[in-house]
Amino acid sequence: MKTVRKLIFSTVVRYVGMVVLAFSALFFFIDLVDELQDLGRNGYTLPRALVTCLLMQGQHFYDLFPIALLIGSTLSLARMAQTSEFTILRTGGLGPARALGLLGTLGAFAALLMVLVGNWYVPWSEQQLTLHKAQFSKRQGLNLGSGGTWLRERRATPSGETHLITVNVGSANSQGEFGKVRIFEFDPQGRLLRRLSAQKAHIEAMGSGPTETSATGSVWHLQGVVDTLWLTHDVLDEAAVFEGRQVVRETPLATLDWVSSLTPLVVSASVLPPETMSTFALWRYTQHLASNAQAAQRYEIEFWKKTFYPLVCLVMVALALPFAYLHARAGSMSLKIFGGIMLGISFVLVNHISSHLGLLHQWQPWLAAAAPSAVYLLLSMSVFVWLVRYR
Repeated sequence: MKTVRKLIFSTVVRYVGMVVLAFSALFFFIDLVDELQDLGRNGYTLPRALVTCLLMQGQHFYDLFPIALLIGSTLSLARMAQTSEFTILRTGGLGPARALGLLGTLGAFAALLMVLVGNWYVPWSEQQLTLHKAQFSKRQGLNLGSGGTWLRERRATPSGETHLITVNVGSANSQGEFGKVRIFEFDPQGRLLRRLSAQKAHIEAMGSGPTETSATGSVWHLQGVVDTLWLTHDVLDEAAVFEGRQVVRETPLATLDWVSSLTPLVVSASVLPPETMSTFALWRYTQHLASNAQAAQRYEIEFWKKTFYPLVCLVMVALALPFAYLHARAGSMSLKIFGGIMLGISFVLVNHISSHLGLLHQWQPWLAAAAPSAVYLLLSMSVFVWLVRYR
């Protein structure tokens, strides 16, 4: 059994490795051609473009590995069936259940690899890619669009009221540093009380301290601050205007420390696309959105999709297993392999479309993420059982 396991594992891993290298080389070339357009701008040179393309490979590997696993497994098993190696293994006692167990073990190792890559390497590479590209942009930072990104928190005051804090971040400059920061504070009636406008902000997580806020919050070190305070709650206070009393007071400050419950993890999660976040970061950010009455379904779907995504590897090896039981001499083997690969590609497309449909039709997030895997896994097992029993 050890020899059989070694033979099947080495054959599948070799073919999968060749497909991964082929896909990586193709996408590296496409990325390099795209990056060559920016050469010479803001000190962007060819070595730096190569570094950019290398950092992009992490996300490409995470997206393409299930397809590479399907193609490599299909080619290796079909090759073993064509050369009668798999037939000899079946004659020697390799039953369907044992073959399924071997491929399932290989799929489990592939799923573990996807967990490690998706939760550690991809977030790190995307973060490094963002910082690397920000060095050569005109604005020296990651532009978040005209509206920026918005965050919200609720804060209890000593008087017992709950104030709503809304934060707008215009750009991400580097690790933990953001630009064009605006902070708005509203009272329980929705009236604006205070606005802080800062050119830059460095967010530093606070360690354990004597107060609850310091234990779970962070400190925003603001630079180039304009502190605008509304001295009256009614912006149409005509009496204050006629009497000449000051309604708004602006105070320019070089620096200001602002304590908040918005941690660097939450702010970074709002800046980065949800596809590049780790499972833990997605869970933390969905909890933050839910606690502040913000729409979190998009991130919930992405959280469940990222949770179930390693199981795609099991679906891919299950789709490839029936090809080991096809009769190569019956003809049309290439057509059957092509059909199997197209079936796997259709699964990837359905898996991506399902999340958008779930967001559009307000489906349960876990259902939108798990339904394609369950359907295709059932389909592959049905074909496998039919081939074993009737062919």
